[in-house]
Amino acid sequence: MNVVINWLAFLQVFIASLIGAAAIVTFYAVGLRLLVRSGHAPVVSPAEFTDAITVVTPKELRRAEKAAAKAARKSPLTEGQKRLALIGAYGCFVLCALAVIGGILIIVIGH
Repeated sequence: MNVVINWLAFLQVFIASLIGAAAIVTFYAVGLRLLVRSGHAPVVSPAEFTDAITVVTPKELRRAEKAAAKAARKSPLTEGQKRLALIGAYGCFVLCALAVIGGILIIVIGH
């Protein structure tokens, strides 16, 4: 039995997956940045896990929400710029979702 590996195809898959992963991470990071610039800083509520390394207390959550609201008030952007940043953030998140869905469709449907 003789196994032949197509190294060129292997390299193409490696490069495509590396570029795809970098694109998804980049779009997500830009989306989060634009979301914060638009004044909609994401604040995550505390979770209760038995094996959690760090648990955010409700007091710390209120402090983070207050800091996010203060930062949103101090923003030098106009309302139109904030709206444009929010639309850009949602656009970046949509591109992330489309890239993931496209990758799944390539795996499931086609070669």
